Amino acid sequence: MRRSLADGELAYYVCYGPAETSLAELVGVAGVRWTVECGFQQGKGETGLDHYQVRRYQAWYRHVTLSMLAQAFLAVERARAAAKVGTGGAERAEPAEPLVALSVPEIRRLLCLLVWPPPAEPARVLGWSWWRRRHQARARRSHWQRRQRQRKERL
Repeated sequence: MRRSLADGELAYYVCYGPAETSLAELVGVAGVRWTVECGFQQGKGETGLDHYQVRRYQAWYRHVTLSMLAQAFLAVERARAAAKVGTGGAERAEPAEPLVALSVPEIRRLLCLLVWPPPAEPARVLGWSWWRRRHQARARRSHWQRRQRQRKERL
């Protein structure tokens, strides 16, 4: 059971499984559900997972397979970029302000602008990416600070 911080609404899960399943395991499984839903949502938005108009199973299967392959590629590239950040493999010198990590949508945008059409000026595209990620980091920090203030006010 959990309570929403915004309006106090209660949410809960009904779980079926072996009686010896621990509470920690059940909470872990419930937490993974959110990750899976986010992955499907990204797949729909970034790789067209839900953009199919087919009549046969085989055509649907091909479309979904290619879409999920593209999503997996973007996720692997995101993980590689995240691994490089701490090892000095970043694309530019350390920024003055923190950046949000590369996301799947950001990697797709970079690929679309740098690889598939005739490439734009790489420095301009990367600068745009850094600006957007810095802006997202500021927004995230501001959001977290506001949530912390709201939480303290409720207590």
